[in-house]
Amino acid sequence: MADFAARYARAFADVVLGGGVPADEVNAQINDFVATLHESVDLRQALFNPALAADVRVRVIDALAPRLHLSREVRNFLAVLLRHDRMNAIGEIVAEYRAEMDRRQGISEVEVISARRLDADERSQMEQQVARLAGTQVRARFREDNDLIGGAVVRIGSTIYDGSVRGRLDRMKQELVAG
Repeated sequence: MADFAARYARAFADVVLGGGVPADEVNAQINDFVATLHESVDLRQALFNPALAADVRVRVIDALAPRLHLSREVRNFLAVLLRHDRMNAIGEIVAEYRAEMDRRQGISEVEVISARRLDADERSQMEQQVARLAGTQVRARFREDNDLIGGAVVRIGSTIYDGSVRGRLDRMKQELVAG
């Protein structure tokens, strides 16, 4: 991660938390903008064209803002990125912003790896259990790994909780070999 991304992320988080727009709305607006940016070659060419003056590129954002229902805070954030030639790093800055907001709101990012796809109820129950384990709110990413045989592996930061059948078998094997 570039140092500048963290600086922009912290500054934008300060604005969002100090402003009148709820953080989830800001996230939705940023998602809409980034999706539009990825989908539109013309928009990328306009915003990433160094031959166009920054004010011209900001006017492109201003024309797009009402269509995407961008708040003043999000519009200003995008304008700052354009004026400081940082729009090409928007993905990195937004990822760092989200991580910063999670830190400030006490939300832990967790990964849950299960032997099979979990349905919505199972995911909800797993998130609740992991939240109790972590002692914070969590945002869980789920994925499957057939090699686990059964159970799940949970990663909270650098801590791994292995409740998989494969993990139990590996531990039993180590015990048998050791003694």
